[in-house]
Amino acid sequence: MSDSDAGASGGGAPGVAASGTAASGAGAPSASVTLLIADDDEVTRSGLRTLLAAQPGIEVVGEAADGVDAVEQALRLRPDVVLMDVRMPRRNGIDATRQLLAEAPVEAPKVVVITTFENDGYVTAALGAGASGFVLKRLPVRQIAEAVRVVAAGEAILFPAALRRMVAARPLDSAEALPRAALTGREEEVLRLMATGLSNPEIAETLTVSLETVKTHVGNVLTKLGAQNRTHAVVIAYESGLVVPGFTG
Repeated sequence: MSDSDAGASGGGAPGVAASGTAASGAGAPSASVTLLIADDDEVTRSGLRTLLAAQPGIEVVGEAADGVDAVEQALRLRPDVVLMDVRMPRRNGIDATRQLLAEAPVEAPKVVVITTFENDGYVTAALGAGASGFVLKRLPVRQIAEAVRVVAAGEAILFPAALRRMVAARPLDSAEALPRAALTGREEEVLRLMATGLSNPEIAETLTVSLETVKTHVGNVLTKLGAQNRTHAVVIAYESGLVVPGFTG
């Protein structure tokens, strides 16, 4: 299936609800979510713009054809979310994500990586650079739209099975990324549950603790790992070996 078929069918790909976050009750913000689409393929970019602009609660405010343009447009337009292709000329989506999050003068836009193949090694690197999640181009447009809304609401889009496959295809990058001694036993437990795709309410239910307690643990985990968001924390957990490919909780 070509990139221009974006949103045409599910194709057996994981749906947004599989992340555990979209199913956690994170609704769309009351105002429209502003969106910038960055993809070097003009047909794909135009198709995504047309289809997503027709979705309720989404306003497409701009397009970019490469990573340099994506950063410039995002800093100028200040969208809520950037839908970022990873393989683009001049600057790839990984470097563009990293630069955008570093240079945004106020709260940086959330970045959702969009890719053709779920085992794309570029995606894992983009998540490590601070992207809030990823979606496949072949997903139905309503699921891509829901991913945009969920990320704009402050949640993360995680497909645990796909993430495990991506990390399994890469060499684990030592224990250096995860200072295990700095995490308490409960924080490691919360991080492992995050890696399965559970939302904060689901973790609270699993551990029989309050939601506020879970939020405190998650905040501590992100701070101690130096992670930009929970998705980045999960990537660190896999790459450091705290969570191994195949772990299901």
